[in-house]
Amino acid sequence: MADFIDADLRGSRFTRVDLTGAEFRRARLNGITVRGAGLHGVRLDGVELVDAQITGEVENLTINGVEVSAYVNAELDRRDPDRVAMRPTDAEGFRAAWALLERLWEGTLERARALEPDALHVSVDEEWSFVETLRHLLFVTDSWVRRGILRVEDPWDPWDLPWDEMPDTPGIPRDRTVRPDLDDVLVRRRERQALVRGFLAQLTDARLDEHTEPLDGDSWPPARPFAVRECLEVLLLEEWHHRLYAERDLTALGAPT
Repeated sequence: MADFIDADLRGSRFTRVDLTGAEFRRARLNGITVRGAGLHGVRLDGVELVDAQITGEVENLTINGVEVSAYVNAELDRRDPDRVAMRPTDAEGFRAAWALLERLWEGTLERARALEPDALHVSVDEEWSFVETLRHLLFVTDSWVRRGILRVEDPWDPWDLPWDEMPDTPGIPRDRTVRPDLDDVLVRRRERQALVRGFLAQLTDARLDEHTEPLDGDSWPPARPFAVRECLEVLLLEEWHHRLYAERDLTALGAPT
């Protein structure tokens, strides 16, 4: 194990590194940015956490002895009651959630179309551009529905975009250099939406609790069984959160509300 004592590591960049079990004592972490990181089981003792912002999946977070994640989730539900629909318990709930997402995305697309086409390829604060966000959702559907549930062995489209921290995997595209037009991406996007809509139309409560039969090989999702509801929950949450991110960035780019 490496020890960094009295070291000046200001401005360092750690990408795809494993800091599991690392210990920071009397360290200055002011102004750090953490993106796409796993923070399971983190313990912060005697820290000064001031003017901090956390976005992501937060569960079982205790601050000064108070578990706050339940409060945060309740407050988010209060601010946006539609959020509750993203936690369906039966087949009809999944159908309703998907229909809601499609309606919400249409409103987001209307905002995006009000901008110049080049603006849809602009990254705000190092996040994905609007077009890249749609490309990522192609990847999500191809992963969790086409490959995970429907067992399509090679579901990938050349414009599919995995999350940035995913290791390069043979067969899965991740080209960040292409700049396809919005309408061209939407052709593929509409196909995926229709596929999900058709699958959900036939979904039963019993099917939700069935487990997938994984395909062989190093791909995504991992080659292990998942309950069908798990696959669909990932899809809903990805669609929900990435639309919110897109809305945030469209506002920054000056899109009308």
